[in-house]
Formats: sequence, structure tokens, C-alpha cells
Amino acid sequence: MHAILSHPALADCRRLFLRDYEIYINIGVHDFEKKAEQRVILNVDLYVPLNMNTPSKDLLEEVVDYDFMRETIKTLSSRGHIHLQETFCDDIVTAMLLHPKVTAARVSTAKPDVYPDCHSVGVEVFRMKQA
Repeated sequence: MHAILSHPALADCRRLFLRDYEIYINIGVHDFEKKAEQRVILNVDLYVPLNMNTPSKDLLEEVVDYDFMRETIKTLSSRGHIHLQETFCDDIVTAMLLHPKVTAARVSTAKPDVYPDCHSVGVEVFRMKQA
């Protein structure tokens, strides 16, 4: 995954990130998972070309607003039960790439309360817009 981050298209990008965003959602394929919300930790990296994300007037309109990441995730998580983290992760990265300034996105989801003998289980996806 880290080799992808050295892609030439990302060389002149600023990386914006949302770290350890904790939400409670209905997610999982097992019957017990369908009865209650689970804690999910999300991490998002957005890659935005510097020429689209370098403010000259110190105005929010000149950059990608961090609220975009949080609000997009809130909207996607409120649509009802999600069976797989893979589906949720793919939906988030697709929505992040819909932003006109975003060139690439990396999204990870983790469920920290699934197993008592590990920190978390999760999935990560990285996608770039086609040039």
C-alpha cells in the first residue's frame, strides 16, 4: 500500500486527514451484530493538488473543508444496516473522490470490539481518480 503513495500523481499534493474518527453504526453479518450498533474507527487521507488547496487569501473556500469528510461519513452511515466493512469503506472512498478537488483517497475502517485478543479488525482501500 505504501508504494502506491509514491505515485507521481501524488507528488504535488497536500494530504488532508481525519484520524481515529469514532462512530457507532449498524454493521455486521452475524445476527448478534444486527441487534445493536458497533463502534467503528475511521481514518481518511485525501490527496489534493497543491494548486487546488493552497490558500492565497486564508479563506476556507480555497481548500477542502475537513467537515466534508465527517459529514460524508455521517450521511453514509445513516442509510441503514451495512453488512461488510469492505462495502462501507468502498462507499466512503467513492464519495471522497466525488469532491472535485480530491485526486486520491485512502480510507480505513476498524471494529475494535470484535475480538478480545486483538486491538481491532478492519479494512483499508486506496483509490485514485483516472487522469
